[in-house]
Amino acid sequence: MLRFFVRRVLIGLGILLVSSLLMYLMVDLTIDPLEDLRTSTAPNKELMIEQRIEQLHLNDPVIQRYFVWLGHFVTGDLGTAWTTNRPVTEILSSAIVSTLQLVTAATVLAIVLGIGVGIVSALRQYSSFDYLITFISFLLYSLPSFWVAVLLKQWAAIGYNDFLADPVIALPVMIGIAVLFGLLWSLALGGPPRSRLINGGAAAGVTFVVLLYIQLTDWWSTPNVGPVLLAVTSLGIALGVTTLSTGLKNRRSLLTALTVAALGVALYVPMQWAFYYLTPMMNWAVVLGLGIVAAVVGGVIGALYRGPDWRQSVRTGALTAVPVAGLIFVDRVMQVWPLYASANAIGGRPIPTIGDRTPNLGGNFWVVTLDQYTHLILPTISLMLISFAGYTRYARGSMLEVMGQDYIRTARAKGLTERTVIMRHGFRNSLIPMATIVPIDIITLIGGAIITENIFGRPGMGQMFLRHLDGNDIEPVMAYLLIVAFLAIVANIVADLIYAVLDPRIRVEA
Repeated sequence: MLRFFVRRVLIGLGILLVSSLLMYLMVDLTIDPLEDLRTSTAPNKELMIEQRIEQLHLNDPVIQRYFVWLGHFVTGDLGTAWTTNRPVTEILSSAIVSTLQLVTAATVLAIVLGIGVGIVSALRQYSSFDYLITFISFLLYSLPSFWVAVLLKQWAAIGYNDFLADPVIALPVMIGIAVLFGLLWSLALGGPPRSRLINGGAAAGVTFVVLLYIQLTDWWSTPNVGPVLLAVTSLGIALGVTTLSTGLKNRRSLLTALTVAALGVALYVPMQWAFYYLTPMMNWAVVLGLGIVAAVVGGVIGALYRGPDWRQSVRTGALTAVPVAGLIFVDRVMQVWPLYASANAIGGRPIPTIGDRTPNLGGNFWVVTLDQYTHLILPTISLMLISFAGYTRYARGSMLEVMGQDYIRTARAKGLTERTVIMRHGFRNSLIPMATIVPIDIITLIGGAIITENIFGRPGMGQMFLRHLDGNDIEPVMAYLLIVAFLAIVANIVADLIYAVLDPRIRVEA
C-alpha cells in the first residue's frame, strides 16, 4: 500500500509539473497584458507600455518566466495580481470558501438522492416508477445549467418572495400535492395493488396533514422545525436508518434508534438554552464538535443495549443521532427567520438571486448562517439537479449489473433476507463503479461551476478565473488551473484507494 501511494504521488507530481508548463505556455499565448494600453489615447502611452513590460518581465523568454513563477510557487508564493495589486493567496482564500460551500452542498445532496433513487429504480426495473425516473433523469441531464439557473431565479426566488406577501395554499392545491406524493411512494415501494393502495394512501394522508399543519401554524412566515415536526421526522429517521442498517426485525437496533430519537426530542428545549449561552462563542468548529458528541452518544446508547452483535446497534444509534441533532441545529438557525426577513438589508425578500452574502446585514452567528443558507439555495439546486440525473443513471446501471451476479443468487438460495441481500451484497458492490465517478465529479464541479457562479454572482473560483482571464492577469489564472489539476490527480488516487476499501479482491499493488 505504501509503495503504491508513493509511486502514485511521484507520478502525480510529474504530471502536475508537465501540465503546469503546458498551461503556462497556453495562457501566455491567450492573454495580452498590454491590451488596454495599446488602445489608450494617453500622451505618455509609450512610457506606460515600457513600464508595464518591465513590471511583468515581458521581454524575458516565456520559459524563463515560467521557471521564475515555478520557483516562487514551490516556496508558497503564488504571486500578486497586477490588475488589483492583491496577493493571489488573499484572492484565493475567499474564492475557495465560496466555491467549497456550493460544491459541498450540491455534491452531498446529489450523491445521496441520486444513488438512493437509482437503486430503488433498479430494484423496480421496468416498472412505472423506473420509467418515470428514467424519463426525469434524461430530461434533467439534457438541460443547460444556465437555463435551469435562470428558471430558478424566476420561479424559486422571485416567485417565492412574492408568495410570502400572502402565503396561502388553496385546499385543492394541497390535495393535489398529497395525491402526487402518494402516487410516487406507491410506485417506489411497489408490491401488489392492495399494498400500493395502502402505501400510497398513507403517504398522501401524511403529506396532507403536514401541509395543513404548515398552513394553520403560519409556517411560511416563521419557518421552523419545532417539537411536533421534530418528533415526527425523528421517528421516520429512526425507522429508516434501522431498516437500512440492520432491518426492523433486529429489536436491539430498533430500540436503539427509537431511544435516540426520543432523547433528541426530549433535549429540544434544553438545547435551546445551550444554544443561547453558546451564541457568543458559536462557530463551525463548535457545531462540528456538537455533531461528534451526538454521534458518540448515539453509539453509547447502542452499546448499552448490548446483544450478540452490539456493533450493529452502535452503528444504528450513531447514524440516527447525527440527522436528529442536525434537525435541532437547523431549527435554531430558522428561529431567526423573522429577524432576518425584516432586516433593512433584506427588505422582506429573503431568497436572494445573487452573491454569497448580504452586504451590511450584520447579526450574530445564527443570522449569518441563515444568510449563507439562503444564498446557497438556488445555485445548489441548479448544480444538484444535473448531478442527480447522472448519479441516478450510474447507480441504476451498476445495481442492475450486480443484482444479476451469481453470488446474489447464492445469497438468496442460502435463505438470507432480501434486505441483507440488497444492502450487504448488492449495495456495497454497486458502489465500486461510483468510486471512480464521484471523486472526479467533485473536482469537475469545483472547476466547472463557472457558469453557475457567474449567473448567481457568487465570488468563487469560477468567477475569479473569468475575471482575471478577462483582465489578462496570469498569476491568478495559473493558481486556479494548478489547483484544479492538483485536485484531479488527488481524486484519481482517492478513487483507487476507495476501490480497495469497497472490494478486498482489488489490490492496489496490482
